[in-house]
Amino acid sequence: MNGDRRLRQSCQILLSGLLFLSWGCVHRIHVTPTPPAVSPATIAQSLQVTVPFLAVEGADHMPGIALLEWQAQDLRSAAIDYIQSRQTFASVGDKPADLTLTVKAWLTMRSRGNYRYSLRLESALGLSEKLPTKSYLVVKETVGSSVRWVTASDQVPIEEAVQAALDDLLSQIEADHLLYRKGAR
Repeated sequence: MNGDRRLRQSCQILLSGLLFLSWGCVHRIHVTPTPPAVSPATIAQSLQVTVPFLAVEGADHMPGIALLEWQAQDLRSAAIDYIQSRQTFASVGDKPADLTLTVKAWLTMRSRGNYRYSLRLESALGLSEKLPTKSYLVVKETVGSSVRWVTASDQVPIEEAVQAALDDLLSQIEADHLLYRKGAR
């Protein structure tokens, strides 16, 4: 009887420890990039931002490495907030609008000394319910630390990559602002 109680307590402690470790080893990423300036060329149309998927691949799937969790909704919210602050469009959100910006994203992590984070955004912009007017490709790489003990180890370089990628993407879109004027198509 006493042996059963000890075994049960040992199992409970072991199970609690495993649950703690599994919850404690997930780096949940939330990015909040801010534009360096307001857009020099405002497009007088509303914009819907969609992020159909965000793929994460690489070093976080190796044994003994903390898992990385970054949701497509977080990237979509970050892009919406960024574009609102930059004032590139008359309005921006996740509801149907005049134009639709679709962003497909891939985050790849590699470990060679310090961790390297590569963010690839394949984006298409055009009138809603029609084929995109133009596609855009942005690839940005940042370097993190050599260890990933805390969420900030991943958070900081990923946020830097998102910042650089959105800066580049919106600069390209703004350069094409004449394509997106009302009545341009």
